[in-house]
Amino acid sequence: MQGTYYTLMLGNTLAASLIWGVNTLFLLDAGLSNLEAFAANAFFSAGMLIFEIPTGVVADTVGRRASYLLGTVTLAVTTVLYWMLWLWQSPFWAWAIVSMLLGLGFTFFSGAVDAWLVDALKATSYQGSLETVFGRAQIVGGVAMLSGSVLGGVIAQVTNLGVPFLLRGAILLLMFVVAALLMRDLGFTPDRSENPLRATRTVLRASIRYGLGDPPVRWLMLASPFTAGVGIYVFYALQPYLLELWGDEEAYTVAGLAAALVSGTAIIGGAIAPWVRKLFRRRTSTILLATVTSAVVLVGIGLVRNFWVAVVLVALWGIASAIDDPVHRAYLNDMIPSKQRATVLSFDSLMGSAGGVVVQPVLGRVADVGGYGASLVWSGVFSAVAVPFVLLSRAQKPAADTAREVTPQIPE
Repeated sequence: MQGTYYTLMLGNTLAASLIWGVNTLFLLDAGLSNLEAFAANAFFSAGMLIFEIPTGVVADTVGRRASYLLGTVTLAVTTVLYWMLWLWQSPFWAWAIVSMLLGLGFTFFSGAVDAWLVDALKATSYQGSLETVFGRAQIVGGVAMLSGSVLGGVIAQVTNLGVPFLLRGAILLLMFVVAALLMRDLGFTPDRSENPLRATRTVLRASIRYGLGDPPVRWLMLASPFTAGVGIYVFYALQPYLLELWGDEEAYTVAGLAAALVSGTAIIGGAIAPWVRKLFRRRTSTILLATVTSAVVLVGIGLVRNFWVAVVLVALWGIASAIDDPVHRAYLNDMIPSKQRATVLSFDSLMGSAGGVVVQPVLGRVADVGGYGASLVWSGVFSAVAVPFVLLSRAQKPAADTAREVTPQIPE
């Protein structure tokens, strides 16, 4: 099960990362302004916001494998549409629509794959910690992202900005075949006794109960708009900002290397996350350390004007974010029952997307008016708002905060 999970992580991240290093440059090259480019990204987040719960219900009622397969096809088609918009120099409204459909594709993945893994681990009597599995997955994802982002930048440099998008679509179709052959729902039986609308209401009510209705989960979710929302903006803003510091706005390979730097730190963070977790009795201590560090470093990135100093700070930001991710996911998974797992995890992703819908155009406008440095300083300020919410989750003293191994199944 772990091998299949890592394979899916490898393929998904490789496909996605081919365009991460050049995405902002791609949008600007299509004739969009900074505000429009990040507004397009915000529409992507809006798509995730709108479709998170319906696709989470698909995963919890039809099956996690089915949700993943739908996601690969949707993303492949919408990625090719994105390339066509660039080719035609399409108006902003077209970018907004296709960006939302891209968000739909990703929502089929969010929640479903992690839920599939955790249920399968329980079904096969896995005794280790979730941090270890998620940390290894982050290493695999980091390797794929490192390879894909560098490759995407190089390919864009020697061909054009559109070719990485076509390669991404091809890899997604390959992952459809891989998942169809390897993925099986274990430890989970889809409930198909209700029609789609009734099932949506039933699962949504239960998800609210185990999500926003559960205080430690609720407070952790309310931190997501300020961490995940800001993180989306920062990742894409670093491309043009580092090019600006480098002094050549057409050095697409440097943009790819900027994304590769973040992926490299993801490998490091994924490797040391279980070790950092062992330094603290509570998972929230690790999450707080990563959150505070990220906020401070983002302010530093925005203030410096030296390319190499900025690169070092970007690495520190990447490591802090990478340490947070496996611990955050393990903490959340240990508080959710299996039957509603995919939908509640999707709800958490929805909260991050909601933050992205608001944060990205706001910070994009700040970049238009005051430059990317100013927008990164404000990114640090916004991300610091997550700290009180993590403290409130910690104050509830849930058993998951001190758990070390995969816990017994939570009662339905």
